[in-house]
Amino acid sequence: MMIDTLAADRVSQLLSRLDVPGPRYNSYPTADRFADTFDAASYRRALQQRAGDTVVGVAAPLSIYVHIPFCESICCHCGRNKVVTHQHERTVEYLPALQHEIDLHVAVLGRGPPLTQLHLGGGSPTFLDDEELDQLVAAVRLAFHIAPDAELSIKVDPRTVDANRLRHLAALGFNRLSFSVEDFDPEVQKAVNCEQSYEAVEALMRVARETGFESIHADLVYGLPRQTPVTFSHTIAQIGALRPDRIALHAYAPLPQRFKPQRRISAHELPAAGERVHMLRAAISGLQGLGYTHIGMDCFALSGDPLEVAKREGRLHRNFQGYSTQADGDLIGLGVSAIGKIGRCYNQNDKKLSSYYDAIGQSRFATVRGLELSDDDLLRREMIMALMCQGRVDFDAIERAYPVRVHECFASEMERLRTLQAEGLVDLEPSGIQVTPLGWYFVRAIVMVFDSHLAPEARRDPARQGYPRVV
Repeated sequence: MMIDTLAADRVSQLLSRLDVPGPRYNSYPTADRFADTFDAASYRRALQQRAGDTVVGVAAPLSIYVHIPFCESICCHCGRNKVVTHQHERTVEYLPALQHEIDLHVAVLGRGPPLTQLHLGGGSPTFLDDEELDQLVAAVRLAFHIAPDAELSIKVDPRTVDANRLRHLAALGFNRLSFSVEDFDPEVQKAVNCEQSYEAVEALMRVARETGFESIHADLVYGLPRQTPVTFSHTIAQIGALRPDRIALHAYAPLPQRFKPQRRISAHELPAAGERVHMLRAAISGLQGLGYTHIGMDCFALSGDPLEVAKREGRLHRNFQGYSTQADGDLIGLGVSAIGKIGRCYNQNDKKLSSYYDAIGQSRFATVRGLELSDDDLLRREMIMALMCQGRVDFDAIERAYPVRVHECFASEMERLRTLQAEGLVDLEPSGIQVTPLGWYFVRAIVMVFDSHLAPEARRDPARQGYPRVV
């Protein structure tokens, strides 16, 4: 169902009422629940457990995320862990550290475990020059066996690449590109210090298609300074003309107390709550009208895209990179601040570059925080991810996998869900919980019901936790 087939005033009312801060649930429990009691030794034990599982043939699929923190300029709205510099020699120390970190993993896991996904993010991975990218990819290929059908993706800053660089990425084996677009309006771009023309992005996407990349993604952000419903609708039309295979539609999360560059943004230039809600409703309607399927939360894909097929066939998954076609597996995070998942453990590297270098220089993992999931965490993660990905929880399936009676175990949660059912967001059935077409636009608010790590005061006032807003 398209959102514009619903009563506009009803949608706006719900969007406004449910526009509260909340986790994005790329994981459960979420990263803010990680603790420093999970350290480098804890991470090593998790890797050793995986190595043992591999021997007996039960190890989960393996992916790698590499964080490249460097950027040439500050995008004022950005909330990522980054180092802004024009000094490209900064990579001279970083790449050997990544190589050493890879070697630490090989020492535990052995050489050649199969890899189904590789993603380079940042920062800006295209801060690295061609030779440096060659060096990094070669190090990964030497340590791991990249499966023939593996997804190799890289985040691309359109301001730092040209046609030759895109062709070089393809030659390295990358088959997926993700372009940081945000907005095409020149005034909005100036306000966030991220200026790139529509024509430049269009030319790069055309070259990417001619080069044979399997999938092209584009990131958009609404709620930015100087944005209006009119200007953003124009951006939606422009991105529709470019026809990327997938679109991520993120809400700008102003957290200036946490991210210093955001303090450069004038609060009076931000769109009002009502305008932001209007932008979201119009963007969802506009993208669906252009042939995109709303995969869930902030993700859209064209018909026939593997994500759209996985959603339609009930095979959708979610991980630290967002929605995925691949089943729940293990993730090795390499680089400063990188997050990983091994077995029932989450881990994160040190966020400070100097501390990351110190740890790797001493031949120890840079893990400084993480979490080993309890049985209750695993159960709730199953419930939350089923709702986030499939829009449905099947009680029989849960009770076959876990020693619980759902209605007894989640009695208080069911009471809260009845309120959402009265709003038309979920259907509570004897056999399970079904997210309604309207409920898909509020799925984060729905799954928050099952988050036992949200303290009571955070449930009353989620902003105290520093989460981005749901809408």
